[in-house]
Amino acid sequence: MEQADTPSRKTMTLNLTEAEMKALDELSSMKEISKTAVLRQALRLYQMIEVRIARGEKLFFEHDITKEKAELMMI
Repeated sequence: MEQADTPSRKTMTLNLTEAEMKALDELSSMKEISKTAVLRQALRLYQMIEVRIARGEKLFFEHDITKEKAELMMI
């Protein structure tokens, strides 16, 4: 019997290009987390961005030194 505080899990197959797999490997190594954890973080970030854009908010990157800003455009 599954515990109430344990979310149910689903399994999926993910086909990535060589470049996408390399990026996933690099992020996993850099952050010292599993590939699954990288993808979960990416999914949560993408979802948060979409919610905020839907509310009419904008997302910017700001250069630390020059303070130059660039808006992130989502398709």
